[in-house]
Amino acid sequence: MPFRALPPPFALVHTPLGRDAAIAEALLREAGAASRICPDLAALEAGLNDDAGFAVVTEEALRNADLRGIAAWIAAQPAWSDFPFLVLTQRGEGATQNPATAQLSAILGNVSFLERPFQPATFVSIARSTLKGRQRQFEARARIEELRESEGRLQTALLAGRLGSWEFDVEAGVLTASATCKAVFGRGPDAPFTYDDLMAGIHPQDRHRMQEAVQASIANGTDYAIEYRTIWPDGSNHWAEIRARVVRDRQGRRPRLVGVSSDITDRKTAEDRLRQLNETLEERVSLRTAELKQAHDAVLAEARQREWAEDQLRQSQKMEAVGQLTGGLAHDFNNLLAGISGSLELLQIRVSQGRTADLDRFITSAQEATARAASLTHRLLAFSRRQTLDPVPTAVDRLAAGMSELITRTVGPSVTMRIASAPDLWITRVDRNQLENALLNLCINARDAMPDGGSILIEAGNAALDEKAAPGHDMPPGEYVSISVTDTGTGMPPDVIERVFDPFFTTKPLGQGTGLGLSMVYGFVRQSGGQVRIDSAVGHGTTVRLYLPRHRAELPPPEPESNAAAAPRAAPGEAVLVVDDEPTVRMLVTEVLRELGYGAIEAVNGTSGLDILRSSARIDLLVSDVGLPGGMNGRQLADAGRALRPELKVLLITGYAESAVLGERHLAPGMAVLTKPFSLEALGRRIKALIAG
Repeated sequence: MPFRALPPPFALVHTPLGRDAAIAEALLREAGAASRICPDLAALEAGLNDDAGFAVVTEEALRNADLRGIAAWIAAQPAWSDFPFLVLTQRGEGATQNPATAQLSAILGNVSFLERPFQPATFVSIARSTLKGRQRQFEARARIEELRESEGRLQTALLAGRLGSWEFDVEAGVLTASATCKAVFGRGPDAPFTYDDLMAGIHPQDRHRMQEAVQASIANGTDYAIEYRTIWPDGSNHWAEIRARVVRDRQGRRPRLVGVSSDITDRKTAEDRLRQLNETLEERVSLRTAELKQAHDAVLAEARQREWAEDQLRQSQKMEAVGQLTGGLAHDFNNLLAGISGSLELLQIRVSQGRTADLDRFITSAQEATARAASLTHRLLAFSRRQTLDPVPTAVDRLAAGMSELITRTVGPSVTMRIASAPDLWITRVDRNQLENALLNLCINARDAMPDGGSILIEAGNAALDEKAAPGHDMPPGEYVSISVTDTGTGMPPDVIERVFDPFFTTKPLGQGTGLGLSMVYGFVRQSGGQVRIDSAVGHGTTVRLYLPRHRAELPPPEPESNAAAAPRAAPGEAVLVVDDEPTVRMLVTEVLRELGYGAIEAVNGTSGLDILRSSARIDLLVSDVGLPGGMNGRQLADAGRALRPELKVLLITGYAESAVLGERHLAPGMAVLTKPFSLEALGRRIKALIAG
């Protein structure tokens, strides 16, 4: 540790006569010492302290003066200090010639006499020497203080660690121990404690081991560390830990052991207890294992009972859901089948009668019923999130505005409808048809919640959600387009809100709903990467809000209106391979292709289709169902066909998206998906686009 900074030296000057003080101050400045002028003896006595460098006084100023105060201060100096005085005498008044001066030397102690007149260089030299000697005293003081502080810190550390310090002079056999060290051996702080007392306090069985360790440490110069048992004067047994190091004098002689001791009885007792516990551990583990096994068996029995009860509950709920499903679907499909079969039957009657004037309305009726049936199956697929979506960049406000007339006609005259949109509404990428179905379903539900009439607000806006604003852990922060449908209806209680997305759950009477409306909305939005939230309270209406991810792209140009007669025609020689296990579907697709001018080749499964692809026949496009029998589905057939013909274009048609086809984003270039049922115009455009590349 570095010494503390020493104070700047200064000299006390007591030369009250004439210009002596000024001269002394100037010479001291040359010697490198500051000065403090003491005009009288009281000021000189007051200036004496441990930080003063030395004093310059004239002999005549001290003659016949009361120096008892100064003498007392000199006598009380600490051991490191021997304050110097420089006494200026008159010519012929040195200590040998003047008894008074000799007496002054005895009082002041460390005194130097300088006879006047003197050379200034002599004064400066003596002042510098005196100052140098005082600075060495200051350095000694700093060392002593730091040693004292270090010793204090060491004592504090020893007390904090409950360590006793000791020192043993090996040659003299003298042991010096602190009070804490004595306490380790059961002695009081004032009790004598010699080396013989130490040996007597060591357990007889450990005494020889201790002496061997001491001798080995002295002989080899290694550190001494040992644990042994002690016997206290009251006869109790304890444990002590001793650590020491060998120290020798400058000549390498007079070995001494200097070290610390501590009482480790509590630690040894805990170790013995732990050892005893370890010895009985196996028995206790076996006992505890048996108890745990018994408890485990009881828990398993309870779990089996709970699982059986849960299975019964799930079966009951499943049967309830199946009942709702069969009731609603049977009602809807019977109506649709009645419309289709009735229209076809009337078509057959009118054709057989030769009455072909008004066949269009029966055809239209059958087509509308077919479209409604397809919409119903799409609802089922949307809930299971397995439908094939056709997402495109979409302006939600335009889509809602385009549906306003349809929604107004659907909800009826008792409900007023309003559409609002935020300025600069973002674009989202979504299946437009599914979004239209979702909005229509939400509006129908809103209408049914307002039996006495009310109002519906369709509102589109932008939503930039951070981690705090994102509505739920299942919706990551980001930018979304929100579409909300708000009604002024009866609202829903919390227990109904919790179940509104469950399959086949409905609050409507049997036959008036399948319970798939909100399930379809939920499945479609989740499959599109978004989320649905419902806010509702009984008597305060309901708001259903759809969040769809923002899509940073321009809107595509508007598509031309569907027109079967405008379907693109085939180029000469273009041929299409049609693979489908369902004869009716295969026949219809083949007829459509031939109507468009394509050459059509049929295959009933993947194996026969692959055989045709291996042949030399011209095939511009493969049209295959996804779910083919015989171990090779449509996606596998497409992959195998493109391995044989790398430039082969593929159109997969499906009414149910198997795991092999997850949407066009997961397909290679030159492949596409078309969902059943499809129109002649849609099939023709997709085929023409694929073949044209």
